[in-house]
Amino acid sequence: MTTRHLYLARHGAADAFGELTGIGRRQAGLLGERLAGLPVDAVWHSPLPRAAASAHELARHLPNVPVTEAAELVDHVPYVPRAAETPPSWAGFFDGYDATEAASGQKLAEALVARFAKVPDTKPDTHEVLVTHAYQIAWLVRHALDAPPSRWLGLNSANTALTVIEYRNGLPPTIVMFNDMSHLPTDLRWTGFPDGTRP
Repeated sequence: MTTRHLYLARHGAADAFGELTGIGRRQAGLLGERLAGLPVDAVWHSPLPRAAASAHELARHLPNVPVTEAAELVDHVPYVPRAAETPPSWAGFFDGYDATEAASGQKLAEALVARFAKVPDTKPDTHEVLVTHAYQIAWLVRHALDAPPSRWLGLNSANTALTVIEYRNGLPPTIVMFNDMSHLPTDLRWTGFPDGTRP
């Protein structure tokens, strides 16, 4: 049975200008070490600098694996929920999103699913790393669970946390893990989340 293994990771910690920090580089390197034992075929990354730098940093541990930009992985809001679908804590976040911007985001989200959330025709199994952003990981997890479009809200990912989804012919997608940070030491975990007490 053909299986597509997607290893989804949010980029490493970045500064206010969207550039990868020293902490982000360490996080990406540790993720690369974790992935080094897998038969990775490709590393795909968002066009944004923090994701591109993270992808190249982790790929140092994956010799001869191609690293390629994928426009579908860019950071964007994949779905603007209706007022009735929006949790109160998110209500103000969507102020200012007009119909054109919402439609553009939804089109990008559909392209992301069409490109990556399926079994490829190329060979029996593929193993691909996608270095992207929290919203895109949330959208792919939501899609894999066949949850309502607004359910991407609240599915956050820490910097370089690992989420794995498997796609097989004739079966629903399998969420193998979500937001796993076991490759990171305690002081490098939970970046990208609001401050708070964490396990």
